[in-house]
This record gives sequence, C-alpha cells and structure tokens, in this order.
Amino acid sequence: MTAQKNQRKEYLCVKDLEKVLDSCTLELNQIDEVWPNLYIGNVRIAQNRAALQRLGITHILNAAHSKRGSIGDQNFYGTSFVYCGIPAEDSSYFDLDIYFRPAAEFIHKGLKTPDGKVLVHCIMGMSRSSTLVLAYLMLYHHIPLRSAIQRLIRKRAIYPNRNFLALLLDLDLQLKRKRKTCILL
Repeated sequence: MTAQKNQRKEYLCVKDLEKVLDSCTLELNQIDEVWPNLYIGNVRIAQNRAALQRLGITHILNAAHSKRGSIGDQNFYGTSFVYCGIPAEDSSYFDLDIYFRPAAEFIHKGLKTPDGKVLVHCIMGMSRSSTLVLAYLMLYHHIPLRSAIQRLIRKRAIYPNRNFLALLLDLDLQLKRKRKTCILL
C-alpha cells in the first residue's frame, strides 16, 4: 500500500495544476512575451497588424481560427506574417491534443527563422493559446508540465480549461515514460 501511495505522489492531477495556476498574481494583458520571442495574446492584439509589426511579430498561430470574433487568416495578414490557424474550441470536450505537435512545430520553425517572433493567440489569450505554448515547451524544451506552468505564470495570467489540463497531463505522462524508456535503453 505504501509503494502505491508513493507512486501516486509523482503523478499530478488537474486540481494540483489549478492550484499552481491560482497562485498567479498578474493582470491579464493584451500580449506578453512568455519565452524569448514567443508571445501569448488575445484576439484584439492579433487583429492589430500595425501593433504586431511594431513588435516585430513574424508568425501568428491562431488557436481560435474561424471562431466568432476571430477574423484572422493568411489573406487578412498578407505577406507580412506567416499564419497558421487551428479551429479549436475552448470546451470540456474538444481534443486539442491532436494539434499539440503541429502547433509546437509551427512555433519552433517560427522561432528558428532569422528575427522570428511568434504570437500564439485565441480570443482571451488564456486557455487555448496557453495550452499550445505549454505543449511546445514540453515537446521542444523537455520541460515538465508543472515547471512549464510555473514559468508561464511568471510572465502572463493564463488558465487552460480542465479538459486541456487533462490533455497536457497525458502528454506529460507520455513524455516521462518516453524519457524513462530512453534511459533504460
């Protein structure tokens, strides 16, 4: 029984992550740099092309593509920006995890381009966009989920919904298992 109890301690649950998120004392801004040259923002800043150009944004990942209030697409941005749209819903049933790797790859490629700066946004810039940025940090920088959340909340007020937190926990567990397997080999 004790071994089982100790094993459970190493696994996080959604409530544990919500406690970490609740510790954030920041105000919600239109846009924040959360990692070098990686920004999370809301739809208002994402639709202000002049402000994005002043900030030097080169790539835009819209996690609310085709949703009411989100008018962005490649035609809207023209040749000034590289655009990627994900038609995600901020809901308790949407499988955002199917977009974790493609979104992370888009972010990674954008940051690798000369002078690349990436904006990831949704409507509010709290749930869908932050979930995709957390997945990027986990996949490309090998940062465990709790640590990734702790880093982001130092820079921006975020709050992925419970469903997205559960999907991120699954990714975290997959990555931990993969690392353990690599170590054993």
